Amino acid sequence: MPRTKAQGIIFGLLMSYSMAIGMEVYNIAVKMGFPQQPGGFSSMTNAVFPAALLEAAYMGLFVFLFSNLWGNRAGAAFATRVTDPARDNPYFCRLMRQAGTIAIMCPTMSLVASILFSVMLAKQPVGQLPAIWVGTVIKNFPMAFFWNMFAAAPFTRRVFGLLFPVGGEQA
Repeated sequence: MPRTKAQGIIFGLLMSYSMAIGMEVYNIAVKMGFPQQPGGFSSMTNAVFPAALLEAAYMGLFVFLFSNLWGNRAGAAFATRVTDPARDNPYFCRLMRQAGTIAIMCPTMSLVASILFSVMLAKQPVGQLPAIWVGTVIKNFPMAFFWNMFAAAPFTRRVFGLLFPVGGEQA
């Protein structure tokens, strides 16, 4: 894991963009109506990816910013409350830190997305923002949780380990 400030920034950017790309592919596919089509997400086409990459380009910056302002700290605080590194398996400690971070970052990024895409771009009334935000969290939380646990975090750790091997070995 990161040992210097520069490595921490690189790790944070990798994780932020890994999450943003996955969440944008999901949200663009939902917006294009793929879940309602026969075959659901399996009927998704390549048309999803250009739009998702465009949105991920700037949403990744929001993820990086908010995770550094409070998401990572909240995740670490949660892990500290529910784990004991001296007794618990390190993998369990890491999963609890991820879970705590997701529990903060999903509502945060859902609020950002609700403001940007529903209120500003789709011109929904700002008075409807609480309902839009809650609906967005409900839609996004399962994807954010599983995407982080089983795709973005393992991918980020693998790439980071290749970029910064520990003790001369590749992680």
